[in-house]
Amino acid sequence: MPTADRICLIGAGSSGLTAAKTLHEAGLPFDCFEKGSALGGNWRYNNDNGLSSAYRSLHINTNRRAMSYSDFPMPARYPMFPHHSHIIAYFEDYARHFGIDKLLTYNTEVTHVRPHPDGAWRVTTRTRGGGDLQERAYRAVIVANGHHWCPRYPDPPFPGSFSGETLHAHDYRTPDQVAGHHVVIVGIGNSAVDIACEAARQYSGRVTISTRSGAYILPNWIWDVPFDSLASPLMSKLPLAVQRVVLRAVLWLAHGNQARFGVPRPQRPLLSEHPTLSQDLLYLAGRGLLHFRPNIRELQGDHILFEDGSTEAADLLIYATGYRVSFPFFDPDFLQVEQQNNLELYRHVVHPDHAGLYFLAFLQPLGPIMPLAEVQSNWIARLLSGQCQLPSRSEMLRSIAADKAAVAKRYGSSPRHTLEVDFYPYKDLIEREMRRQASK
Repeated sequence: MPTADRICLIGAGSSGLTAAKTLHEAGLPFDCFEKGSALGGNWRYNNDNGLSSAYRSLHINTNRRAMSYSDFPMPARYPMFPHHSHIIAYFEDYARHFGIDKLLTYNTEVTHVRPHPDGAWRVTTRTRGGGDLQERAYRAVIVANGHHWCPRYPDPPFPGSFSGETLHAHDYRTPDQVAGHHVVIVGIGNSAVDIACEAARQYSGRVTISTRSGAYILPNWIWDVPFDSLASPLMSKLPLAVQRVVLRAVLWLAHGNQARFGVPRPQRPLLSEHPTLSQDLLYLAGRGLLHFRPNIRELQGDHILFEDGSTEAADLLIYATGYRVSFPFFDPDFLQVEQQNNLELYRHVVHPDHAGLYFLAFLQPLGPIMPLAEVQSNWIARLLSGQCQLPSRSEMLRSIAADKAAVAKRYGSSPRHTLEVDFYPYKDLIEREMRRQASK
């Protein structure tokens, strides 16, 4: 089969949309396959693709100005931290405005992707609901299926057994799921804290957060300014030690010592872990509506034993323990990253051993992800159109190893942080990459 001239784009969430718009504007023919019946991915509440982790009360944690695509700002009528329904309306407006709403193929699941010796990528799809399998050839594949849909659980699992209900944060939707329960939530990331705060407001049972190491709690607001708007290109250029001093001072002004509220502080320095944002956690903890315990030692039926020897009665255990990077359409021996989220890509985008295979928005930025997906899409489009070229494989491998070592030095070896990037330095890096590798 001859190499095809079209590009396969997998997923029509926030990153797939900006890729579709970029490819369309560049005149690059593509097929975008979305498993669900509508665009929006993880931001569509109760998405019928079965993959969304959005809960009914979900709001964005980055302000609307920072999160917007560069050429299509969110409306000023939106709240500064919009609800997921605002975000879906924004995506729909974006797709209509740039004429890509009619270019997306819905209700179509990508079941298999494999390279072929002729240089093409063979992509097998199936219409949702039991349609026939169909195979097509593509010159390139852009993977934009997201990394917040495949639940991760503690590995190894906690010893013992639990007699109550067990839930992953991925399956949490509404407060009635926690009302009337004595809840233990494992984890102290953004989803864990949102669920804990909703449970605490029910005033119907004890709510406990179990955390191995604590987290720095950042507010959404400081005075009348979105907290994340304090980040800037200038701040990002300061030495990490100076950034930590500045952030520590601002946090002190915002809420003082979080340990005074009963919220444990991590032993690691600031900016060596992904922060947790919440305007409510400290105040609910200060009122005695939220409690904190260390990691779980053992599950004991209707009680949970923690590593400090304390126990809690519980009838609902929620794992807010993050997600695994997963590509169910690749053969396991082709690409397997699920255990450690160990996706080794050049600039988090390009696979050094598989020409024509690109990954979009597999990042965990200290800041918004959508503008980074946009700049990644621009780079991919330039690579596909021949306006940019990649460095040699050996140079890519050296860069990947250096990036991996830098992340491990700063964040440790936790799977939670393998995709971590700083927003402005990473954005500048991709923009420099486009300039440096421009074809002559």
